[in-house]
Amino acid sequence: MSRLAQKLRKTMTEAERKLWQSLRLRQMHGHKFRRQHPIGNYIVDFVCLEAKLIIELDGGQHNLEQNIAADAVRTTFLERHGFQVLRIWNNEIFSNLNGVLEVVELELNKYIPQPGLPPERWKGRSSRARGKYRGLKD
Repeated sequence: MSRLAQKLRKTMTEAERKLWQSLRLRQMHGHKFRRQHPIGNYIVDFVCLEAKLIIELDGGQHNLEQNIAADAVRTTFLERHGFQVLRIWNNEIFSNLNGVLEVVELELNKYIPQPGLPPERWKGRSSRARGKYRGLKD
């Protein structure tokens, strides 16, 4: 799974590259985003583990009936594990990037960390244990 994620990071779509330029290097109020990150049996486009926020960019193929159903199953799985999933159409990245970033910022503002304390799920765990989301099961 991680090799596939690495491959996907190297072959990002134009929309993914454009959004990544605004998310990388903690540009969203210090929140760290990862790209093409494995969670359970899925690889999500972008995730802020701290705020449990996932951003999925969707192209036209996501309008096909079988993909709509598959996306619903994927979203249900991710939400069941505590993640908020934002689905954004690729064309929105090109036509309204500032609006997309405002929506992301609004979702991030819902996450309020306690100053000086790491997120509870990470407390006392090594950085290796932080990768636990990769092993989530249905």
